Amino acid sequence: MADPYGSFRFRIEADGLDRGGVQSVSGIERTTETEPYREGGVNDHDRQLITKSTQATLILKRGLLDPWFWDWHEDVVNGDVERRTVSIILIDEGGEEAWRWICADAFPSKWGGTELDATASAVAVESIELVHHGLTRQ
Repeated sequence: MADPYGSFRFRIEADGLDRGGVQSVSGIERTTETEPYREGGVNDHDRQLITKSTQATLILKRGLLDPWFWDWHEDVVNGDVERRTVSIILIDEGGEEAWRWICADAFPSKWGGTELDATASAVAVESIELVHHGLTRQ
């Protein structure tokens, strides 16, 4: 039996173009909410009815380098909301694609810069929050 994939090898694509590596990705999740329903004559449990499914905001963090994410958010701020397909690609030990999560119709809703501190020797990091219309797996 093969070992599970490591969570430290991944890359980001937007509209099919490689946008490089990022330090971390969070928000790869979706939730289905339910509502209990008591059925007459069934006394040992409630039925669970599905009400809706939601996707979390995708948060990408990386060292400041290419201004591509900043420029994309700048377009949104100026009213030009260009939705893109963003993929998170998990890479196996052989360097091949193991999993691909696809976020459809994504756009940045928040860009965050780094904390600047002259007494620290940390890397400058940006974060970008992407809202989207659904998470699928290919």
